[in-house]
Amino acid sequence: MARISARIAAITESATLAVDAKAKALKAAGRPVIGFGAGEPDFPTPSYVVDAAIAAASQVANHRYTPTPGLPELREAIVAKTKRDSGYEITADQVLVTNGGKQSVYQSFAAILDPGDEVLLPAPYWTSYPECIKLAGGNPVEVFADEKQDYLVTVAQLEAALTERTKVLLFCSPSNPTGAVYTPEQVLEIAKWADSKNLWIITDEIYEHLLFDGAMAPSIPVIYPPIADRTIILNGVAKTYAMTGWRVGWMIGPKDVIKAATNHQSHLSSNVANISQRAALAAVAGTLDVVNEMLAAFDRRRKLIVAALNDIPGIYCPMPKGAFYVYPSVKGVLGKEIDGNRPTTSSELAALILEKVEVAVVPGEAFGPSGYLRLSYATSDQDIVEGIARIKDLLSKAK
Repeated sequence: MARISARIAAITESATLAVDAKAKALKAAGRPVIGFGAGEPDFPTPSYVVDAAIAAASQVANHRYTPTPGLPELREAIVAKTKRDSGYEITADQVLVTNGGKQSVYQSFAAILDPGDEVLLPAPYWTSYPECIKLAGGNPVEVFADEKQDYLVTVAQLEAALTERTKVLLFCSPSNPTGAVYTPEQVLEIAKWADSKNLWIITDEIYEHLLFDGAMAPSIPVIYPPIADRTIILNGVAKTYAMTGWRVGWMIGPKDVIKAATNHQSHLSSNVANISQRAALAAVAGTLDVVNEMLAAFDRRRKLIVAALNDIPGIYCPMPKGAFYVYPSVKGVLGKEIDGNRPTTSSELAALILEKVEVAVVPGEAFGPSGYLRLSYATSDQDIVEGIARIKDLLSKAK
């Protein structure tokens, strides 16, 4: 009898967290490692959010359990925030507060998938999506769009991947890992197509405010209301408010789905930590001024890192229009001899970069096909300049 269940043994560790952990361990050992692995803002959580948490810690009510779906005040604030930011009108019983956005991903799939159901998964994808799908009993079906398509899948590609077992389309715009953003016209076309096939859409809006160059990211049930009853929205405070460590996310969906997911959470983790919920309440009920300040820095860094990467022979990096990632193709480097090594996959190249010049990046295998690297530019300008210069110095030896 196996010691580890087949279900758990089949999933892999989060590649992004693994790279980040290795970079931090090397730094702790005194190595001058520059990390582009973790997808988290390098800014502190806004002071008014921290103050709200400190005040909440002294209130005895916050030392106790709260309702599983979340603090009533927070759910109402999410209702108001959703209307303000996307124009989508919902009620509080359509909201479930979760332990970070990642839990909302898993619980969404768990709520609507049966064993063998297929999920169309546009690739490159966030590394946890396929694992959450498999944990929920579903089968991820990758639909890959390369750099020539700006990493945006087409309806024709989705149609070609459709089978009688297809139940869900996963949608993420702005995208992790590519930073790609679908135009409103593309979003509408995909929503109409999904509706015509009677599919569910799970749409991840965690990067909704991180947009550049006039890009827009309309919410699917707003741009195409007929599919609202088969749409689940994922969101949270992590990226927008620099609150990755506070672990507060949420899912928005039809009332029956939210009730089912709430029942699930009541056995899985009960409620989210009350202090974190109070902090999230201060964040979503406040203005977006602090977000706009971070956005200006991200925009500057975006242009800086793309220009530096495109100056390296063999690398091509499209300009992302959202999030805080770049996803350069390194196919022009693979197979060449580099400082006595000949990496043939992006995984081998990422390992070589870490070993030789102490820069941590995530290989494309974590997000789909090989041939790419993901770098987060949610770090200092100085680290971007120094880190990419180290990579350029190493890859200039390719022959």
